[in-house]
Amino acid sequence: MRLLQNKQHKFIGDKAFYKMVLTISVPIMIQNGITNFVSLLDNIMIGQIGTEQMSGVAIVNQLLFVYNLCLFGAVSGAGIFTAQYFGQKNQEGIRQTVRFKIWLLSAITLITVILFLLAGDSLITLYLQGEGTPENAAATLRYGREYLQIMLPGLIPFMLVQIYASTLRECGQTILPMKAGVVAVFVNLIFNYILIYGKFGAPALGVRGAAIATVISRCVEAAIVLIHIHRHREQNPFIVGLYSTFRVPGSLVFKIVTKGMPLLLNETLWGAGMATLTQCYSIRGLNVIAALNISNTIGNIFNIVFIALGESVAIIVGQLLGAGKMEEARDTDNKLIAFSVFSCVLVAIAMLLPARFFPLLYNTNDEARTLATYFITLTAIFMPLHAFLHSAYFTLRSGGKTIVTFLFDSVFIWCVSVTIAFLLSHYTTLPVVAVYVCVQLGDLIKCAIGFILVKKGVWLQNIVA
Repeated sequence: MRLLQNKQHKFIGDKAFYKMVLTISVPIMIQNGITNFVSLLDNIMIGQIGTEQMSGVAIVNQLLFVYNLCLFGAVSGAGIFTAQYFGQKNQEGIRQTVRFKIWLLSAITLITVILFLLAGDSLITLYLQGEGTPENAAATLRYGREYLQIMLPGLIPFMLVQIYASTLRECGQTILPMKAGVVAVFVNLIFNYILIYGKFGAPALGVRGAAIATVISRCVEAAIVLIHIHRHREQNPFIVGLYSTFRVPGSLVFKIVTKGMPLLLNETLWGAGMATLTQCYSIRGLNVIAALNISNTIGNIFNIVFIALGESVAIIVGQLLGAGKMEEARDTDNKLIAFSVFSCVLVAIAMLLPARFFPLLYNTNDEARTLATYFITLTAIFMPLHAFLHSAYFTLRSGGKTIVTFLFDSVFIWCVSVTIAFLLSHYTTLPVVAVYVCVQLGDLIKCAIGFILVKKGVWLQNIVA
């Protein structure tokens, strides 16, 4: 009985604990939830036009996903220091990390735009090597190109939102990014309806309309965040004097690069690894791309729980480490991981319910719908495992163990996941669903590694002392 009580004390918090966690995580869930829900509606709208249009947009979004993760890795590296500086109440330290973000994200965005302008068609074509007619492949390439060309200008406001919103979250402020995200997604939804189908006298632009709507919504989101922060300086003291100089002390740059560059490389390589996995699956035909797109769209709705709780780990544990409260950080982390896994068991059960019916919303063929049902079901089954992995990753990252997270995340996906997918898709006749299951089962190895690293407490350190 005493042993059971000790276990409960270790993994279950009190009301105050869950109130603190939900205060931080729920706004992130709401923002991501509304964003993904509108993306779902956006996806269905495009899916109503045809399979080639849906596949072209899905391929481009997979490529842009790598860029998004590059930005996430870049702000995360500096964000480790931002969270711990906030724990120290060091506003000048926060300013310097924001300046670093501005420099780094601007460089990444410029390189990305140049890459897509020069090699966009070649990158899209990588996903068109599987089964299917040349006519379908050519149509998918054309729609993908149209979508990408319009999306590129939207990278600038998206970059600005990542700089400011990440800083606010690291300082414990999640409400403003949530509000801006909510407004932006509704703007996106409205313009999607008008421009994709040609409503209220507007021309029916199809995938081009979807891209224009996305760019408009990103500009609106950036305007809301930037204007509010600069008008409320008393709530955001780091903004005072932020642009008095763009110089970042060399010692801090060295620290951020040392700790943060593995995160940037990790997110970039992980995103590229996910794109490569999709390319491996696409060997089985364009219907696989369509099915994965349908599955990922609904999966993103349910994934918001473990994603938000993972970010909460980074914020809460990072602040405790910065304040030097090591034992409290360990205890809090145990409870956060347990809460994330338990929550995702319930979420996974809820996700199984619409698995058979959701693909029917798309104007595609029966094979794509059947594959989508299998992918949705498997995503739900493996969700609690991914919840643990996500929390373990953010635990290691909160203590600045970025080399470990690099090995844990991106090296693993390339050495294990991509290897399994490549070999099975190119050298066997296994159906794509079986290949997908084998790749997911490979994450059990990663789960064991993460459990050992978290339990040993290798992440318990203050990196700004």
